[in-house]
Amino acid sequence: MSLEEQLLLEMPEEARIVRDYLDASMKPDPDLAATFVADNVVITFTGGRVFKHPSGPTAFNAGRYSWVKKKMDTFDVATGGERTVVYSVGTLYGEWPDGTPFEGNRYVDRFEVEDGKIVRMDVWNDSAERILTRMSIKA
Repeated sequence: MSLEEQLLLEMPEEARIVRDYLDASMKPDPDLAATFVADNVVITFTGGRVFKHPSGPTAFNAGRYSWVKKKMDTFDVATGGERTVVYSVGTLYGEWPDGTPFEGNRYVDRFEVEDGKIVRMDVWNDSAERILTRMSIKA
């Protein structure tokens, strides 16, 4: 068994659910990703965009990037009450629509997991700042 496989086995169940969701999202396979979310999931993406299915962020990302993946560095888990909160922190890498590569784009995703399903996801990253910089806008 590899070190990565061992670490995955040692993760709390809720963190594994989030990791599996993110893996499916990066393929991208929104239908597979949907198997990890509740029917009433609320996904609030960058800029306050709200989606009710993983296909929403997939379509949004298709317009923002040629392709994008996550380097998932940490999963922080907080338990209590009916829901468990999982934070995934890391960086994005990929290509902008013009084919220019990027890496090191920080992200934080916050998930709420209840009864083995993701019920809420909130997404933040530095893509907007990087786009402004690419356009020589200092804001």
